[in-house]
Amino acid sequence: MNHGVNRRANHSVNRDAILRDFDPTLYFVTDTALCGARGVVETVRQAVAGGVTCVQVRAKDVSTAQCLALLTEVANAVGDRVPVIVDDRVDVYLAARLRGAAVHGVHVGQSDLPVDVVRALVGEDAIVGWSANTADHLDVIGRLPPDTVNYLGIGVIRATATKPDHPAPLGIDGFEQLRLRTALPCVAIGGISLDDVAALRAAGAAGAAVVSALCTAEDPRSIAAQFRREWDHAA
Repeated sequence: MNHGVNRRANHSVNRDAILRDFDPTLYFVTDTALCGARGVVETVRQAVAGGVTCVQVRAKDVSTAQCLALLTEVANAVGDRVPVIVDDRVDVYLAARLRGAAVHGVHVGQSDLPVDVVRALVGEDAIVGWSANTADHLDVIGRLPPDTVNYLGIGVIRATATKPDHPAPLGIDGFEQLRLRTALPCVAIGGISLDDVAALRAAGAAGAAVVSALCTAEDPRSIAAQFRREWDHAA
């Protein structure tokens, strides 16, 4: 019985440290179809070994039960090393936490639950990210209580097939213009390649979110390491 208590205590310590040291430098957003036969969990495992610093589980076209199972599997695989965040599904996040999975937060967009409601539901000890792509969105942030949102996902930078309903691409200049309107860490997302990393860091990005470049990679660990080298070199 004592061993169980220790495990729970250690899990809490790991979770607190991950939340405190949240690092979105290389932010991996999963896509089940693009990961193919290798699967999401193994792709995530390899990508984290290569240098991914945050994982968002995005699974829009599956049942709630399947989403919960996938989030739990990813959390069990890497949640003791990097933050594991679920896209949109506050209910799935809460269910995974209830089961003791090492999940750390939720990312929501403009068509999801209002971000202040999300914060109220998940509590203070969760990471909450919010998608923004206009100046009006950033103005909303200024009217919210402090610490409602931990970071912003700003994009898309370039057109991308992984989100066919995306808004007009911002480009790197457009990203920078929005980033300058907020003090929150801003993660760039949408069609990002290795060639964009240095320019995004120069534009003040807190990190780069990558989907297809990792999901479709023959060697996700190697590609993740290349992204991290580009980011570090850009410093």
